Amino acid sequence: QVQLVESGGGLVQPGGSLRLSCTASGIVFSLSIMNWYRQAPGKQRELVATITSIGSTNYADSVKDRFTISRDNAKKMVYLQMDNLKSDDTAVYYCNSPGDYWGQGTQVTVSS
Repeated sequence: QVQLVESGGGLVQPGGSLRLSCTASGIVFSLSIMNWYRQAPGKQRELVATITSIGSTNYADSVKDRFTISRDNAKKMVYLQMDNLKSDDTAVYYCNSPGDYWGQGTQVTVSS
């Protein structure tokens, strides 16, 4: 059974930082592309960051230079380090892998 479980969301002030984690099971993690998506109320789901099996990364322009995606294949985990957070970053963040597998989401709220 494929499971992706996110954690690390919460309430932070603008300019603050947060690290999201995703734990994967039921997939060959080391061979899998992993993604972070987010969805804000009333908006479409947005691809935030991608990391390949060999560690190549891509980011949405809106988060470039502020967010960093990484992975630990030994732990079967993927992370999203979010720095200099803005109000527009407020959303539910989802871990995803090809095959249309999704985690339950973790809420990130950026507010003063």
